[in-house]
Amino acid sequence: MFGLGKLLYVILLLINSIAVLSEDRFLARIGWSSVQIDSGFGMSESASVKNKMINLISAVRTLMRIPLIGLNSIVIIYELILG
Repeated sequence: MFGLGKLLYVILLLINSIAVLSEDRFLARIGWSSVQIDSGFGMSESASVKNKMINLISAVRTLMRIPLIGLNSIVIIYELILG
């Protein structure tokens, strides 16, 4: 019913969903843009959960762009051949 293959599909879909988020259209509207706002008086909020999530989204969008093309192609070919 729910095996390792389905778990890999879910992980791939989640990474795809993070990779296609538009920073200008979506992330900037909700205040999750990678442009850091200076908080003043030398206080940095780099340890907050929100900033960590912003950095994670930015890293996934940067590092996983090319591998996602290959992984998605492999999954599509697998589904077409073995369905």
